[in-house]
Amino acid sequence: MAKIKKKDYTEELEKLQLELDRMARWLKQTGKRLVVLVEGRDTAGKGGTIAAIAERMNPRQCRIVALSKPSEREQSQWYFQRYLEHLPAAGEIVLFDRSWYNRAGVEKVMGYCTPAQTAQFLKQVPIVEKSLVDDGIILFKYWLAVDQQEQEERFAERVSDPLKRWKLSPVDVKAREKYAEYGKARDQMMAATHTRHAPWTIVDFNSQKRGRLNLIRDLLDRLPDQEVKEEAFELPPLKSRIGKERYAGPVKPIAGKY
Repeated sequence: MAKIKKKDYTEELEKLQLELDRMARWLKQTGKRLVVLVEGRDTAGKGGTIAAIAERMNPRQCRIVALSKPSEREQSQWYFQRYLEHLPAAGEIVLFDRSWYNRAGVEKVMGYCTPAQTAQFLKQVPIVEKSLVDDGIILFKYWLAVDQQEQEERFAERVSDPLKRWKLSPVDVKAREKYAEYGKARDQMMAATHTRHAPWTIVDFNSQKRGRLNLIRDLLDRLPDQEVKEEAFELPPLKSRIGKERYAGPVKPIAGKY
């Protein structure tokens, strides 16, 4: 597959982000609630995709949820509890960078939960998600698919790039040896949780740029195409002279090097 040129990608993404803005206005007007789960292997492109969706939207309306390792107290709770508290209110969008499906993926493969806990999770998920959908939440579940060769190249890039090295963890290094196991876990998870009310959508992410565009396009196409007029604003002329920032107290701005 030929790489998409950066210029073409940027132009296409900006068009999609304008549509996302219209979608956000529609959600605000109707009070609808949108939840998007973004799952996939390490290095698939989850964070970049979520950032592309949220980049031009109001952060008060569009929230990103990327939970860290559960605390001892959270481990004693019902498994879904710490995720459900982040669900959106009317007019809001919540993007989960990994979600409750951690239990059927990394926790299962890396041995962080028992087989019984995984089985219980897979039994409960369709019930929990149907409750969300029945309550009016719009729920989209995306799996970002990437081949092992491409994954290895991205791991190498993260090792060599100090600005991306934070994305690597000891768990990621161990998980490299379990590509096949992750595939089996994914298949088991989808077999149990690909339901009519909350289906999975698989997106090819061997090209991250193409993958982002395709995912956002799919998300928009699955929502009603309703135009909500943007409120017009006019800036009246100033009635006073143009002012300058002045500092009367002890605190001064930095001199700056640039």
